[in-house]
Amino acid sequence: MPPPADIVKVAIEWPGAFPKLMEIDQKKPLSAIIKEVCEGWNLPNPETFALQNADSTNFYITEKNRNNIKNGSILRLTTSAAQMAQQLHERIQSSSMDMKLDALKDLANSSRDITFAQEFINLDGISLLTQMVESGTDFGDLLSFTLTAFVELMDHGIVSWDTFSVAFIKKIASYVCKSAMDTAVLQRSLAILESMVLNSQDLYQKVAQEITIGQLIPHLQGTDQDIQTYTIAVINALFLKAPEEKRQFDEDSVNILDCPLTEMAHILAQKQLRSIILSNVIRSNKPINDEMAHQLYVLQVLTFNLLEDRMMTKMDPQDQAQRDIIFELRRIAFDVECESNNSGSIEKRKSMYTRDYKKLGFINHVNPAVDFTQIPPGMLALDNMLYFARHHQDAYIRIVLENSSREDKHECPFGRSSIELTKMLCEILKVGELPSENCHDFHPMFFTHDRSFEEFFCICIQLLNKTWKEMRATSEDFNKVMQVVKEQITRALTIKPNSLDQFKSRLQNLSYTEILKLRQSERMNQEDFQSRPILELREKIQPEIMELIKQQRLNRLCEGTCFRKISSRRRQDKFWYCRLSPNHKVLHYGDLEESPQGEVPHDSLQDKLPVADIKAVVTGKDCPHMKEKGALKQNKEVLELAFSVLYESDEYLNFIAPDKHEYCVWTDGLNALLGKEMTSEFTRSDMDTLLNMEMKLRLLDLENIQIPEVPPPIPKEPSNYDFVYDCN
Repeated sequence: MPPPADIVKVAIEWPGAFPKLMEIDQKKPLSAIIKEVCEGWNLPNPETFALQNADSTNFYITEKNRNNIKNGSILRLTTSAAQMAQQLHERIQSSSMDMKLDALKDLANSSRDITFAQEFINLDGISLLTQMVESGTDFGDLLSFTLTAFVELMDHGIVSWDTFSVAFIKKIASYVCKSAMDTAVLQRSLAILESMVLNSQDLYQKVAQEITIGQLIPHLQGTDQDIQTYTIAVINALFLKAPEEKRQFDEDSVNILDCPLTEMAHILAQKQLRSIILSNVIRSNKPINDEMAHQLYVLQVLTFNLLEDRMMTKMDPQDQAQRDIIFELRRIAFDVECESNNSGSIEKRKSMYTRDYKKLGFINHVNPAVDFTQIPPGMLALDNMLYFARHHQDAYIRIVLENSSREDKHECPFGRSSIELTKMLCEILKVGELPSENCHDFHPMFFTHDRSFEEFFCICIQLLNKTWKEMRATSEDFNKVMQVVKEQITRALTIKPNSLDQFKSRLQNLSYTEILKLRQSERMNQEDFQSRPILELREKIQPEIMELIKQQRLNRLCEGTCFRKISSRRRQDKFWYCRLSPNHKVLHYGDLEESPQGEVPHDSLQDKLPVADIKAVVTGKDCPHMKEKGALKQNKEVLELAFSVLYESDEYLNFIAPDKHEYCVWTDGLNALLGKEMTSEFTRSDMDTLLNMEMKLRLLDLENIQIPEVPPPIPKEPSNYDFVYDCN
């Protein structure tokens, strides 16, 4: 007869004694169970004891999480969280440096547990730690463990970041600004500054007054990738939280608050931030880890977002300074000087301007300024055109004159093309959108030039002109040409070129003819399967394929996935793992110290959720953690990766998938467990792939073509390369 569901068999350890095997009745109060355990070992004052998980986490068992105890768990009888917090609160104030160091080590380790953290914070422990930092008497390991404990305690979100003094901020900033500082102290200090900036606008103001880009740059020139990552994260945080009109960094003597947005590119160039990141991070001998890739992606997005103001600014047709830019484009293209007001009649000059503006490819030949009133791309398109004309003058003149010598309908209109191309590039690079929490998609080539977007445009406008000629396009084909050019650009970007020259070379290989071949090969699989008998057969075998996909999804859930914990401070390197039991009846999950290299065994996951208790699976903005996290709600990509499992009345298990594929696997698998339809885009894609493959195999079978059970062997590598082919 199976044991009652409320009875859990566990082992309980106590130092110096044999482990005690006992049955825990989950209906009994936890205090009664602890009292029973203490009586078994003749321990007085059971109210000063508690139970912990005897694993790497050492988290306390509470009434809230006790249901996560499962059969076979190993627990430890230990000092209660309140008692432990009181002891450590006293020990870290010890006059003995050795005792103080040991206490701070224990505090840094224990602070990961929210139960202990709450008790220590109730003793005003955060204030004690900040006073210890402000005093400046601790250094080395003492300071390192003090800051580690502070970071762990603040990560629980119990205490507001707005409560800290200017003296504390100055002291943390001083650790960052020092040229020689202990690595652990520097890392924690950078993490604290990042959290301050991200979690409080008031603290952003104070931090921005204490540090400059010039003081952060030396940390990028070292070899420690973790320090480099934290440094870029601080720069990104300052950049992200800066007011729109002040989103700029400063030089050594001027603080970050005083710099207008328009000077951003100039200051970054002066401080050589881009070139330092390129040489010391992107092109270093060490491979770039995921967190560094994310921070580089964020910096890339924020840098391109500086273009948003120009992208959303309409041209004022009456603004003479803006009109002078158009005159400059005309002057460079046709090598003419601006005529004086007295040269020729007004009508003659108007006619001449109209003719030249038509050759330049503007839609409005009389007043080209009207072309730039469309937003996006607004004035950004005109900026790109002027940059191209000034910095690639030969290519600019060649394109303009080449097209002005063609028939009207065959000319590639430079003005119109530049405006539409700028708009397309902004869409590809998602200019104006917030960075995603989980994306690592940075492009090294954009860190190789101070004006990378403009150079990107210059390469692409020449590609557009080349493709126009290859397609022998007319004005009616304009949208078709733009579609081909977009495909060429996106295909070239997928290989992540290391430089703009590599990008240009890749585009040379992606001619219009090559694009047609790629499209043809991708269409072949679709066109062969449109006949009625084939469609009927596909419909007949579709349930079988859907069952196969369902099994694959459930198998993937059984393998499990590592999820990153995301809170107010994104980069905290905390993970948790979730997997389905082989019998598909229980979800096992639990916290991890680090990202695992392979599957995590069920036994090491301390929590479980019976599938029978799951009420629903919700996604996106319906998830409880998306409603709670105001900052995350702003990020569309995080919303697209969020899902929650609801169980009982108000309990839920929250997920943010590492990528779109894992999101689809888990939502499909959970819906399959609940007997619901799998509707993700990956299910549709897998269905098409497997159906097409099955149809091909069946058609080959009709032709009596034997398909081997195993793939052919890979040819062996020749032992002797000293040979020559005789052409005779």
